Amino acid sequence: MTILIRHTDTHPIYEQIARQIKNAIICGELAENSPLPSIRNLAKDLQVSVITTKRAYDELEKDGYIVTVPAKGCFVAAGNRQAFEQQVYAELKTKMKEASILARQAGITTAELKHILDEVWEELT
Repeated sequence: MTILIRHTDTHPIYEQIARQIKNAIICGELAENSPLPSIRNLAKDLQVSVITTKRAYDELEKDGYIVTVPAKGCFVAAGNRQAFEQQVYAELKTKMKEASILARQAGITTAELKHILDEVWEELT
């Protein structure tokens, strides 16, 4: 798993880390019960503060994506794949609703909005 930190991103670094780990879990790149790098090692690899990686892991644990085992480390939570997918679906629906409202206010048609989504999708691949 590769984590890329973008200092020009408007999101805090801990959110960037958490989002990328979350995406790796959802897409199956990180399997259930897989160990994650230690907080200190991840901080060293990313050249960020230990506090930053700790906060990212805390967020992931709060959301149920990872579990911490004392004296062993952090691991991908087991058995939550369907819940993760539902959470992503709900988040996507919310964001698409916001985009649709903005598009409607700007007079953009559904076809134009779909075209914009296609463009954004292509930019990501």
